[in-house]
Amino acid sequence: MDTDEFRRFGTDMVNYIADYYDGLRSRPPIPDVQQGYMKDLIPDQAPVEAESYEDIKKDLEGVIMKGVLHWRSPHFHGFIGIAGSFPALLGDMLVGALSSNSFSWASNPASTELEVSMMDWLGQMLNLPEEFLFSSGGKGGGVIQRTADDSVLVAIIAARAQAIRQRSDMTAGQTLDKLVAYTSEESHSCIRKAAQLALVTIRSLPTDENFSLRGETLAAAIKEDKSKGLIPFFLGATVGTTSTIAIDNLCELGPICQQENIWMHVDGAYAGSAAICPELRHVINGVEYSTSFCINPHKWLHVNKSCSAMWVKNRDLITESFRVEVEYLKNHSLEGDVTMPDFR
Repeated sequence: MDTDEFRRFGTDMVNYIADYYDGLRSRPPIPDVQQGYMKDLIPDQAPVEAESYEDIKKDLEGVIMKGVLHWRSPHFHGFIGIAGSFPALLGDMLVGALSSNSFSWASNPASTELEVSMMDWLGQMLNLPEEFLFSSGGKGGGVIQRTADDSVLVAIIAARAQAIRQRSDMTAGQTLDKLVAYTSEESHSCIRKAAQLALVTIRSLPTDENFSLRGETLAAAIKEDKSKGLIPFFLGATVGTTSTIAIDNLCELGPICQQENIWMHVDGAYAGSAAICPELRHVINGVEYSTSFCINPHKWLHVNKSCSAMWVKNRDLITESFRVEVEYLKNHSLEGDVTMPDFR
């Protein structure tokens, strides 16, 4: 495909997408197919010769759309809502065209510096405490993750590394055996999966009548575990559970975590974005106690999947926990007076 064909086919695809959205209301939101439906509609092996754009587009309606569940349909209410927008689609097109690796400032200065500014803008819209922002001049700042799953995994691994460093009287293995994390029984499964990946024990704590995790429940669990010689180190709190949009009581949980030196990660993937509205800012009351916080802009903020915005009070805790020194990742541009983060 040359540039002339790209212009022609690109225009056609934009028109197809526009027509898809215009007619989305008339499409059945849930596909009428059975598992394995596609096997009889496509060849068993990849074609030896390239197919034409026109033939591929026929397969789009004849094969792919047959099995698409239309999350953006106004008739679909089966899962958490997904946002997206035409400006975001145009942005995705440009990102794909640039096709740039952006794992450090040196690999793509514009990407890192834009991320720094955009994360500060979004943090200010949420009215996050200054210490979460790059502009504060401290160690805080935001970083874009793919999903909230990635955000909590990064947080729990960083918390684990911090806990191991703080126990100089024990080997890393001995400390790891004693670490215990907490979350509510209503929290997203990604928090428990992150604990499994981090090889740490996690307890799912009961909630109150509003499905919210309360301070007294956490305090009791910590007391019980410390009496057994365990080391509480991490709490996965939630602003907007998947089942009921329940909100854990951060104002109660936060002071306990600070007193016990526990990393409190707040998963605001579902409802955290609501804090942009001044009248709903109370949903993240207590976020000032958290060590890290995330939201999913692809749910409420018209960003296409997938995008998770994560903020930390001390980005050094993240970078040091994942630091791997290899020649191709060395960033000599950050030597000396460093002003840009290096989350690689």
